[in-house]
Amino acid sequence: MSIHAWFKRKKKAKEAAYVRERLDIPGNLWVKCYKCSEAIFASDLETNLKVCPKCGYHFKLTAGERIKQLVDNNSFKEIDANIRSTDFLNFNDSKSYAKRIEATILKSHLKDAIVIGPAKIDGVNCALAVMDFSFMGGSVGSVVGEKVARLIELAVEKKCPAIIFSASGGMRMQEGIMSLMQMAKTSAALGRLRENGLPYISVCTDPTTGGTSASFAMLGDINIAEPGALICFAGPRVIEQTIRQKLPPGFQRSEYLLEHGMVDMVCERKKLKATLGTILKWFNER
Repeated sequence: MSIHAWFKRKKKAKEAAYVRERLDIPGNLWVKCYKCSEAIFASDLETNLKVCPKCGYHFKLTAGERIKQLVDNNSFKEIDANIRSTDFLNFNDSKSYAKRIEATILKSHLKDAIVIGPAKIDGVNCALAVMDFSFMGGSVGSVVGEKVARLIELAVEKKCPAIIFSASGGMRMQEGIMSLMQMAKTSAALGRLRENGLPYISVCTDPTTGGTSASFAMLGDINIAEPGALICFAGPRVIEQTIRQKLPPGFQRSEYLLEHGMVDMVCERKKLKATLGTILKWFNER
């Protein structure tokens, strides 16, 4: 981040705090839309599935929120919840990887960046995985790769479709080559799913980037994206700095990828459960 961008962000934060103080608005009562800057009642945002009612901006969801919105009541049963990452490289940046993991676990109440288990959507059985960006930016390390592989094993065992919701900044640098190996591991696991004639539905949310997009996130039999989601390997800022050219509007966003054949559909959050239910029923009848 440039110094200019840092000061600009600090200025905006101060302005927001000043407005809140003058209007005497509690900090948790209103939410400001990142896209259109509309002030939204937090309760209204929750009712609208965390989608801005003015511009349609899709806010990020936690894994728990996503599962609650999607699955039939009490049908999701989390498995392998206690697998945790190991600091086998003794990695240190501003703090040790081991301490960073512990702090993130306490903050997010998750053991890692993905939650997996059997579920039902619109009455149809599936094996469901949901990534959570709040856990170290949804980065993929050995635990995420292992859980994706176990999800595929579950789908094969139960002879049901697999669905993965991706929300990831890419591979986890603190695990070095072990994180990169998860690209091959998850891709091979999905190959086994295909060998068994079972469908895989990938849903890309904002953001789905780096090695995640270069592996399991874009290998679906059907690839779905939420509106406005950033889906790419290298981000637009990196590309612009490399080629020294301005990129076209909406580059690497869901709608751009749909137009260029990289995803099969862009689906609004309010229609997502019904859409997945329709797709699952269609596969179930084959």
